[in-house]
Amino acid sequence: MAMTIKVYEVDRHGRTQVIRPKAEVVPLKAAPQKSAYPDCECDRCKGGQR
Repeated sequence: MAMTIKVYEVDRHGRTQVIRPKAEVVPLKAAPQKSAYPDCECDRCKGGQR
């Protein structure tokens, strides 16, 4: 079963701005069991090497 996700931000005045429109995503069957959060994979944290 797919899920729908929409990413948006809300400013301090309560106004919303869509960052990513609705998209279907498939949930994991089983989440990995770890004792720590995974490393961030964004461009800023990777030094723009993506």
